[in-house]
Amino acid sequence: MSGGEAAELLTDLMFRPWGQVSSSVYETGRLVTLVPWLVGHQERIDYLVAAQREDGAWGAPDGYGLVPTLSATEAILSALLRGESGTDGQNLGEAAERGLRMLAGWLAGPLQLPDMPAIEHIVPSLVALINRHLESLAGHGPLSLPDGMSYDTLDLVRSWIESGAEVPEKLLHALEVGGPAAKGALVVRPTAIGTVGASPAATAAWLGERGARDVHDPARGHLEAVARRHGGPVPVGLPITVFERGWVLSWLIRAGVPVEVPPEMAADLRAAIGPAGATAGPGLPADADTTAVALYALALLGMPYEPDCLATFRSGTHFSTWQGEQGTSVSVNAHVLDALGQYVACVPASAVRYDETIAEVAAWIGERQEPDGSWSDRWHASRYYATAACALALDEFGGDLSAGAVDAAVGWVLETQRPDGSWGRWTGTAEETAYAMQILLLTRWRADPRCERAVDRGHAYLTRSSGEEHPPLWHDKDLYTPVAVVRAAVIASSHLARRT
Repeated sequence: MSGGEAAELLTDLMFRPWGQVSSSVYETGRLVTLVPWLVGHQERIDYLVAAQREDGAWGAPDGYGLVPTLSATEAILSALLRGESGTDGQNLGEAAERGLRMLAGWLAGPLQLPDMPAIEHIVPSLVALINRHLESLAGHGPLSLPDGMSYDTLDLVRSWIESGAEVPEKLLHALEVGGPAAKGALVVRPTAIGTVGASPAATAAWLGERGARDVHDPARGHLEAVARRHGGPVPVGLPITVFERGWVLSWLIRAGVPVEVPPEMAADLRAAIGPAGATAGPGLPADADTTAVALYALALLGMPYEPDCLATFRSGTHFSTWQGEQGTSVSVNAHVLDALGQYVACVPASAVRYDETIAEVAAWIGERQEPDGSWSDRWHASRYYATAACALALDEFGGDLSAGAVDAAVGWVLETQRPDGSWGRWTGTAEETAYAMQILLLTRWRADPRCERAVDRGHAYLTRSSGEEHPPLWHDKDLYTPVAVVRAAVIASSHLARRT
């Protein structure tokens, strides 16, 4: 069964090359404000109202709700001030009031925020927009910024854009924070397919009202295509072609799922890797994560490609996601370890060049393991994702010195299984269950009776939850789900469980 599911998945990847990504409250809210003339506008408003939680917020717990709640509330206020309304009796005024109450409560006290891309610019920009709306609404005082945030960095970004200086590629993904300076900025050039920064919000911010007049503008065409494909709401990042294909192939092949990879897919993956690495998709900068996973997938396919381009991201004994990154990622380094280790496995003569780096990266990852045996990461909300990446890479390529770290990771997984057989941060999910099962099934512990029992229960959960939507857990400006990538992880884990 897994072979058929995998074949269907790969076919989907070829027919939908931009990628399969869940809709984003944050990104959809920005389009409601920035491009109300764009096709699907009413559907976007209705989506925001329908996605509001009972408590008045949007998004996930633990600080993840601030950005989507700010975006949705500001968007609904913008719609109200334009005289718009919801459909089927939806009360936009009530939705905005409930959102404002939640925001006022959150921002009045200490708030622990997750490490999300551009959050230090996005939050001030949205708070400023909402406060401007509140000037014309009675009974509301201005919202405060979270502790530690200010408008200073946002002002610097906007001054940079206004100056005409070249804008860093990674900033283009959140160009909407530039406000009026982003509209038609001469230093910004959409890609050949019309996207700016692989982001509908960034593209809309650059296009502005001009798109309503110029029906032939490629950026307008791109936004229309994305909106129509998703029924009005839009994802936080698209296209993600290389990222999606690299992750799907690596998870399926690593688990031994029988797949026949289209030769053009493998060729495209190889062509995506240049001297500076690979980008997740058009409009994004090259990053070590996408580069490493693409290299690893090619090596698994028996097409090893020299990984010298990873040196671009080297930072001492570890690798940064991109040059100048603020913070570090264990999952990125685990994927680099996979890429280097699998290349050496395919080309043994290269060991003399890469063995030292492999040992350094493995040690760096091990040093960042939590006392309970898990790892946390800046690119995913769940520790099961980071722990799977690290445990699998260390078990296969970390050598005997990493055995203790792998043992601790397995112990953590066994201890945190839920009564229904699932694993998960906030609730059990198929995605997180798949990662936990891979830790148990792809490491040296695979034959332990405790692992076998846990896997049986996990597999039963995956079977029961088949067909359910996967909640967003991946980090971008908003949490999102790369649907095909998560589906591949579940297929891989189910295949391993059945084979065992």
